[in-house]
Amino acid sequence: MSTTGSTFTTRRRFISILALATAGTAAAACGSAAGSPGRTSTLRYQGSVGQVTPPELAQDLGYLGGVRLKWVGNTISGPQDIQSAATGQTDFGGAFNGAVIKLQAAGAPLTSVIGYYGVDKGYHSGFFVPDDSPIRGPRDLIGKKIGMNTLGAHSEAVLDIYLQRGGLSASDIERVEPLVVPPITTEQSLRQKRIDVGVLTGIFQEKATAAGGLRKVFSDHDLLGSFTAGTYVFRDDFVKRNPETVRAFTAGVAKAIEWTRTTPRDQIVARFTKIIQARGRNENAAALKYWKSWGVAGRGGVIADREFTTWITWLEQQGQIRKGKVRPGDLYTNAFNPYAADGGRR
Repeated sequence: MSTTGSTFTTRRRFISILALATAGTAAAACGSAAGSPGRTSTLRYQGSVGQVTPPELAQDLGYLGGVRLKWVGNTISGPQDIQSAATGQTDFGGAFNGAVIKLQAAGAPLTSVIGYYGVDKGYHSGFFVPDDSPIRGPRDLIGKKIGMNTLGAHSEAVLDIYLQRGGLSASDIERVEPLVVPPITTEQSLRQKRIDVGVLTGIFQEKATAAGGLRKVFSDHDLLGSFTAGTYVFRDDFVKRNPETVRAFTAGVAKAIEWTRTTPRDQIVARFTKIIQARGRNENAAALKYWKSWGVAGRGGVIADREFTTWITWLEQQGQIRKGKVRPGDLYTNAFNPYAADGGRR
């Protein structure tokens, strides 16, 4: 089974991402837009093809006030997205909390301000195979190619936990090969047997399962239950210079998350479709009809210690961070979130 370098990436790429992020942090102070004291007028960010992010919804609903988003491109990688924030190429980024921990432990001065995606019954990452695949359990993955959106992040961490719980040794786990495949083409790659397993999430999972012919081996929800998995981060110097911007952003995104909890699903899909059509990025909005949830656990995206401790433990066990070096309370703040007053309880 052959792969092409332009489509698939080995896990070693994530190491270079961390190096670039920490090396470029000193240049970050030059990256924000001009505005009044405590508030910039524009926040630069990266989007996702065929999807609407919580900040994009918040802007469309008018929840960001005078703050405006400036799209600078798309990404399929959380680690790359927060790298861009760390180096000043964007003003904020979002990633799996394990990637946030790792980047901060490497010296990047970033702070998480709100949760934006997670895992629940309606939104989770499933590891899928064709119906006729012999893969049924952890040991069957030895020597197999697993396609996921990025490396060193959510899907790879979940895969490692699954393999460890399945009793695989470190040498066995090394023989399982995670590869980068864009979410929009994962289903096709899986059906064409270019990969053995494909990680499908959200609308891409719903679309693929509706078409039939695929079988879920396991999911992050099966392993870990419901939890917020990723957060949006800002550089510490940006927060210091622009606290009112960060407050407006966080409050607006929090309100948008709650809007999706109380609004009928058909209205949410219609709103998402309108946003994609209006932004003119030559995208196909057809998969949006499968949207169910962003999976955020806390009300308004309020962050809890437990959403970092799981991954701190995992990274310590992997030897990727020194034991005791990182404390959850040093990684995030709920100070800008209006839903934090009641602890984010739902």
